[in-house]
Amino acid sequence: MSDTIVVGVTAAPVAARAVAWATARAAALGMSVELVAVIGGALGAVGEDRVVRAAQDAADRMLEDHAATVAASRVPVSTRTERGNPVAVLIDASERAALLVIGSDYRGPDQGAVRGSHGIRISAAAHSPVIVVPDVDLTGRSGVVVGTDGSDVSAAALRFAADEAERLGEPLIAVSVWTPMPIPGPISGYPEPYLDGMQEVTAEILRGSLTEIREAHPDLQITEQVECGYPSAIINDRAQSARLTVVGSHGRGAIARLLLGSISHEVLARLATVTAIVR
Repeated sequence: MSDTIVVGVTAAPVAARAVAWATARAAALGMSVELVAVIGGALGAVGEDRVVRAAQDAADRMLEDHAATVAASRVPVSTRTERGNPVAVLIDASERAALLVIGSDYRGPDQGAVRGSHGIRISAAAHSPVIVVPDVDLTGRSGVVVGTDGSDVSAAALRFAADEAERLGEPLIAVSVWTPMPIPGPISGYPEPYLDGMQEVTAEILRGSLTEIREAHPDLQITEQVECGYPSAIINDRAQSARLTVVGSHGRGAIARLLLGSISHEVLARLATVTAIVR
């Protein structure tokens, strides 16, 4: 298994946050960091070579500055500048990475939806877990929030979240959300036994999902939260005060290359904190 964290680096200010997050994790776990910048591919236009050389030089200088910061933390670091499509280059880099870290210029839920689709496309098709870092100050936040529904994918997300919570010395907040069955047409309300039953079944599934986690992390503080509502909205609400949110992504098929699935996609579209997409 790779021990390298790959970081996609751009000229955006958030790149410093992404590099810092990767550096801290690498230092804690004895890993290395590879910084990757991507410049556009050549089209054959007149005078293009000069523009490409200038872009290459600027990207190299940018990576050197970030690499010096990583090296100051005594973390092994390498740099690489590629030409091509950033999404394709970073997806390819993830195949040889333990973790791929990318930044987002998203500054919080009051700023609307995330601009651009690169982060969502990369997270959907990457071979490794992906960390998306928003341009948000997380000072004073605590806890690792993980969404779980009892599936194999959410089990992987739980394991990742528990490992990170233990590493960070933070409590793990495991969230399971159930949604009442939609009924076409007017309805006066759901029967109480149905609502109580859905709550109880979801809580039971969550308790079962956490059995392995409690055995593997006996000293980890774990909070179970079972809620009625829409999953992404509740997860993002809990994430407002968290250091990290973890959600699962189902597969890497042709559709997954474009869409993560509604819940993961919607969590990224309202990026409340550093968010991990695990498959």
